[in-house]
Amino acid sequence: MYEELKYWYLRDHKLFWTLSMSQIKQLCIITGFKKAKKGDVIYFSSSDVPRVFLLKKGNIKIVSVDEEGNETVKDIIQKGDLFGELELDNDRNSNEYAKALTDDIIICSFLMSDFEDLLLRNPSLALSYTKFVGLKMKRIKNNYSNLMSKDAKTRLLTFLKDWAERDGKQVGNRVIIENYLTQNDIAQIICTSRQTATSLLNELEENGLMHYGRKEIIIEDISKL
Repeated sequence: MYEELKYWYLRDHKLFWTLSMSQIKQLCIITGFKKAKKGDVIYFSSSDVPRVFLLKKGNIKIVSVDEEGNETVKDIIQKGDLFGELELDNDRNSNEYAKALTDDIIICSFLMSDFEDLLLRNPSLALSYTKFVGLKMKRIKNNYSNLMSKDAKTRLLTFLKDWAERDGKQVGNRVIIENYLTQNDIAQIICTSRQTATSLLNELEENGLMHYGRKEIIIEDISKL
């Protein structure tokens, strides 16, 4: 049953659609499988055994730590995303970790060395992986560009719209988002202080545009943000 679960977790991901059934089953042999709950640390970039991870269920945040120990949320990982040593070039100078934001986290992982070998043996998979990582890097670059060129309020509105598009559920004119981020998380994502993020969220609420709660965020009309 355990091997069957791993098979379907991999078969279901578009990255592996080019592989045959026998290739997927062979891949299951080298695939690790892990469950985690909210608050668990999934990996450190400084690990002596670098891995590539595939998130099958839940949400994870990637946190970067600078030399002074200050933390910044670098990325939010969602179902179907890859994370870890994606560029297959382990940077020992980087200092980041992944932490579970929600309960019932399910992760598949590969040793980086095994994954490199898999790509070498499957050119079509290597091409798909290159495109996958390229799109992810482009998204991160666009996010960085937004941070550099827009004010805090615009960054917050852009983030909320993106979050609503990814995770939101449309109910009439409303969009409801299951909230797994603290106000401090949001502040780090948009690169501002918690006080500024809180003030901006309160302003949106006072203007009747949204309601921020610990369990959910309700956007009254996404077109008005």
